[in-house]
Amino acid sequence: MRYKVMIQFILLAAGLMLLLNNCAPQIPRDALQLAPDGLSQRQLQSRQFDTDEQTLLSASAALLQDLGFMIEESEPAYGLIFCSKHRDATRTEQVIGAVALALLTGVIPPVDRDQWIRVSVVTQPVVVDAVVPSKCRTAVRVSFQRIVRNDRGLASRRESVVEPQMYREFFDKLAQSLFLEANAL
Repeated sequence: MRYKVMIQFILLAAGLMLLLNNCAPQIPRDALQLAPDGLSQRQLQSRQFDTDEQTLLSASAALLQDLGFMIEESEPAYGLIFCSKHRDATRTEQVIGAVALALLTGVIPPVDRDQWIRVSVVTQPVVVDAVVPSKCRTAVRVSFQRIVRNDRGLASRRESVVEPQMYREFFDKLAQSLFLEANAL
């Protein structure tokens, strides 16, 4: 009788393990596929400049600080800069809607309170001419992300910023900064 209970227990445990194994999350087939707009987004975020990598990193860091960002991490050996800035995200129409809903239903919905705008800058030297090594050209890619938190401290939105005007302005200002740095102005 004792062996019968033990065998039932083993069979039950094996059945549960098989059942739980099928519940494990699986990687979707399209997880490693590039998004259809990936190429256009990369072109929007990338430029090349006729300068060395260290000068470009220095000018990028200075520009981002001028724009109010705080540098969180900088790895010049790898061509990386990460920075962020904190801003208010309160929208009047969202607050009015929340007050109206609270008055009608008694339920107070969360409203956006603040946001972190994060920027990552990645540089990489580009080989222009292997015969003339003195020519320097560096590729730079910048990406802006926004994380919005509500009044309960939870992230309500995480999104990449893909406004072309923002990237154009950043690269125009970076070109000006590089010009000023190159001419010691």
